Amino acid sequence: MAEPTWQETLRLRLVERNARESSYAPVIEQYRRLAQQTKLLKERNASLLRAMGSARPNPSSSTVFVPGTGEDNPVRAAYIASLESQISSLRDELATVYKTQGQNAQRLLAMNETLREKEEMSRVDSESLRKSRDEIAILRKKVEQHSELMSEKDRTAQILHDEINTLQLELSQIEERNQTLTKDNAKLLQRWLDAKQAEVNRMNEANDFYEDLQTRRQAALNKQAGANGDDMGDAASTTTNGSGNGEDRRETGSATTTDGTPSLAETDVNLTPNG
Repeated sequence: MAEPTWQETLRLRLVERNARESSYAPVIEQYRRLAQQTKLLKERNASLLRAMGSARPNPSSSTVFVPGTGEDNPVRAAYIASLESQISSLRDELATVYKTQGQNAQRLLAMNETLREKEEMSRVDSESLRKSRDEIAILRKKVEQHSELMSEKDRTAQILHDEINTLQLELSQIEERNQTLTKDNAKLLQRWLDAKQAEVNRMNEANDFYEDLQTRRQAALNKQAGANGDDMGDAASTTTNGSGNGEDRRETGSATTTDGTPSLAETDVNLTPNG
């Protein structure tokens, strides 16, 4: 699991501070060792000087001192004490070195563990980065496909828009034609109705004229029937020639009357209800 950002920043700043502060640590350590060695040497020299001051003179010479001629030589004792002190100091230093080495080993283990965790985190981050790059590549392809699809849809929409404009223009023209045809049909229908009304009026006039002729014909027939009843005795005494002449007169009378007007029979034959 990745550490929070502020913790990682704090850790990096502490590492930078430790590196900055420990940059002169080897020089300081050398100076410390040099000072400790100088102190030991000064103590050793002081011990030797004290031992020389308290040493006995040699019986054979008044000026030369021979160290180590006696078992209780103070120079030798001081030298041994100095060496023992130096050995003790070196042992303490060695213990300190071992302690520091142990601490360094612990720090090395901790750093190795941290390094392993960082490597694992780096591996996880690398895998996540690889997956993210793959997803980005897939998303880019989808974006390109969507862009192409939108371009195609825009072209299709433009084509449809042009077709709609064309159809609207055609529709407006058709509506204008329909309006014109509607007006023409209304005019034609009105003319047809007027013609039919005139025809109906003519037929009504013809029917009225026909009925009038029928009435006049009936009146003439009734009048002729009365006249035939009065002349029936004279018709029986006529001769054969006279009867022939009478037929001629009846045939002629069927065409014209005595005053020269057309008879009713001819009028019925020539006139129809349609005029």
